[in-house]
Amino acid sequence: MINNVSLTGRLTRDPELRVSQSNVEICNFTLAINRNFTDRSGERQADFINCIAFKKQAELIKQYVFKGHLFGVEGRLQSRSYDDKDGKRVFVTEVVVRDIHFLEPKNSSQQNQQSNNYQQSQQQYNQQSNVARGDNPFENSPNINENDLPF
Repeated sequence: MINNVSLTGRLTRDPELRVSQSNVEICNFTLAINRNFTDRSGERQADFINCIAFKKQAELIKQYVFKGHLFGVEGRLQSRSYDDKDGKRVFVTEVVVRDIHFLEPKNSSQQNQQSNNYQQSQQQYNQQSNVARGDNPFENSPNINENDLPF
């Protein structure tokens, strides 16, 4: 029998790390995965898949992956149930993570901010320069004969 899941999506919130009574690290997180089609109103829908990782992988996920990061997992689908505090039976289906794939750097949000700052400063420079006002910066350059070019 085959029970294999491969997912790539974005984290809906920062991963939660806890330690079990038997001293095992457990990390829970949810991946948002866009569907390949749109609904009747033209909106793209997403599925929200609960995932759980253990031990070293749980620590790595908590350390390097944050809300909004693109992240890939491979594992198996597992169903379980438990009784909540009101005595109601709760059924849970989740992906038990076997392999993880970091698809964005840890500081990608910092890099995005730096990129945005660079773009803003570049726009300000262009607005102040002759190019942004429509002036031709090559207007006063000397006339060059095509025969004078070495190529």
